[in-house]
Amino acid sequence: MNKKCEKNPIIKVSDLKPSLENYKILGVFNPGVTEYRGKTVLLMRVAEVPINDDPSKVIAPIYDVQKKRIMLREFDANDKNYDFSDRRVIKSKHDKCYLTSISHLRLGFSDNGFDFEIEDKPFIQAFDEYTTFGIEDPRITKIDDIYYISFSGASNYGIVTKLVKTKDFKTYEDMGNIFHPDNKDVAIFPKKFSGKYYALHRPSTSDFSAPNMWIAQSNDLVCWGGHKLIASVRENKWDSCRIGASAIPFLTEKGFIEIYHGATHDNRYCLGAMLLDKYNPEIVIKRSIKPLVEPTEEYELKGFFGNVVFSCGLLEYKDFVRIYYGAADDSIACVDISIDDIYKNLEI
Repeated sequence: MNKKCEKNPIIKVSDLKPSLENYKILGVFNPGVTEYRGKTVLLMRVAEVPINDDPSKVIAPIYDVQKKRIMLREFDANDKNYDFSDRRVIKSKHDKCYLTSISHLRLGFSDNGFDFEIEDKPFIQAFDEYTTFGIEDPRITKIDDIYYISFSGASNYGIVTKLVKTKDFKTYEDMGNIFHPDNKDVAIFPKKFSGKYYALHRPSTSDFSAPNMWIAQSNDLVCWGGHKLIASVRENKWDSCRIGASAIPFLTEKGFIEIYHGATHDNRYCLGAMLLDKYNPEIVIKRSIKPLVEPTEEYELKGFFGNVVFSCGLLEYKDFVRIYYGAADDSIACVDISIDDIYKNLEI
């Protein structure tokens, strides 16, 4: 079974209200996923942009740490010192780079896994000097009765991975930066191995390598070490340009399965799987040769950034998983895949 939901996309931009006055929602995508008190919980990345009717200006929203609110910086669209060709980023020849949107994390709750009541206000939003450009792509790991949420914080200092914890999805405790710039795609395993926590992560690398998948270990979830490369990009395949962890790994009879994302050089994003040793997650036993999920539908091919399926979470059931994913950086969709089909997709 590999079936995309008939209701896809299950969450669209039109389903949400902007959290800020004089802003509009650019996209809702890449949700972290868990269950809480019998409900499916999505922690969604919501990107907002200030309304701008003046084509001669390009605007960057930036969180001001001192004023504790988002301020706007305006750029002359004809200024040759800046590159505006990528509408997501303002690139500079001499200044810092900026984002044209700012993202926060917003909660949605559902009884059936498809129809969500979405809160109007952010659960987590920019709050310090490491999140001035916003926060992105949450992943939720439940350990005992605590939900640990890792996410990317973007600022002039680069992209760090931050960690917070909550018990009730009403308040949270900030645990600080757990991976330094530039690092993202952090997925923390839901159990210890020989008394240590483990996490997959994806550092940005020098010109000598590509964005590959690494693993690290920790005694306290805050300080991480023992970093090792466990999987690399593969030439001429669906994951030839970059790879990274997507969902939190889940345990099966054959080992831990990690649903991960891969992209080609033309930025086509797909999802595949890795089978990791159940006793030593540093060992990759098998890996998808072909994608499990790829962009084929209109809502996946066209959007703010098309030709993309990108997941940050799933729910495991008796014999299948339900993967929630961002489609074209625009909306949220889901797909049900049987465990047997995941096994069949794996090759050495």
